[in-house]
Amino acid sequence: MKNIIGIRFKKLGKIYFFNPKGFRVKKGDKVVVETSQGEELAEVLIPNRYVEDEKIVAPLKTVVRMATYKDIKRHEECKKIEEEAFKVCQEKIKEQGLQMILTEVECKFDNSRILFYFTADGRIDFRELVRELAAIYKTRIELRQLGVRDEVKRIGGNGVCGRELCCCSFLSDFETVSIKMAKEQNISLNPSKISGNCGRLMCCLKYENEVYEEKLQKLPNVGAIVKTVDGEGEVDNIEILKEKLRVKFKNEEGFTYKKYDAKDVKIIKDVAREQIDEEEIQNRKELEELEKLEQEDKKNIRN
Repeated sequence: MKNIIGIRFKKLGKIYFFNPKGFRVKKGDKVVVETSQGEELAEVLIPNRYVEDEKIVAPLKTVVRMATYKDIKRHEECKKIEEEAFKVCQEKIKEQGLQMILTEVECKFDNSRILFYFTADGRIDFRELVRELAAIYKTRIELRQLGVRDEVKRIGGNGVCGRELCCCSFLSDFETVSIKMAKEQNISLNPSKISGNCGRLMCCLKYENEVYEEKLQKLPNVGAIVKTVDGEGEVDNIEILKEKLRVKFKNEEGFTYKKYDAKDVKIIKDVAREQIDEEEIQNRKELEELEKLEQEDKKNIRN
């Protein structure tokens, strides 16, 4: 067991475990920590607690000190620099006619560099912009391209559910989402219904995916031939979470349907799970484009 604290560097940012190094902290405290990019000011989200060794990614970075008045003043200075640099950079982008949208500026606590985050369609040659910004601020300048999810997280808004977007309220880490998740959850494969405000697949498709995957391993597929107390039939529909099957029976008048618990039927012959319905065929081009965008965004996701 290791004594850890959980901290984050910005609102809705990812929570990281750090070694408290003997400090006793409470939620909301400000601390200065050692990172791979130098010292940073952070907020405590998880006070001192013991965690099993296997849940820790070693080695743990350490807390340098509890934030002092001087540290907090320096943090406030960084915020002022960020506001000014944002305006300056926007003017330079306009002057140079660059097709990019500046979204955020981050001034490092130790003044080692200033990072400018932006969105754009395709690659941008910003070498001249970097040179001009470096001449103004006399420090290392970095420009990083972001995905559209990060941009929507910054702007905010409400989802189709009527609630505030997950990325703006509690989601601190973007995970890869796929069309396959929507298929396994029997969700409509209409791109407009499974896409969020960012134009990418909705993050909430990931939330219950593990449960669906686990249950699907125990269930036959649509089209499977099964044996029931009423005879042999074909699986016509599956209620995954309830683990219920609707079975179709052929008779002289046509077909009849009846529901059964999955545990009460015996699979005689199963079929391949990968089935393409009419809706998927109709929207194939848009769905393929969504998948392609998801793959491209992996390179630009930032927590």
